[in-house]
Amino acid sequence: MRDFSWKYFAMTGDVDAYLLYKEAAGNPEEEAAAAEELFIQEEQAE
Repeated sequence: MRDFSWKYFAMTGDVDAYLLYKEAAGNPEEEAAAAEELFIQEEQAE
């Protein structure tokens, strides 16, 4: 599942796929930091 979610994220840029990838890694602190970073990047792109 982890490999699939990473490949899907790499092909589409889908944030949910990245979060699923991070969740499969099992570290919620890193997941929260990554989600915050992606949110900031999306806000700056608009």
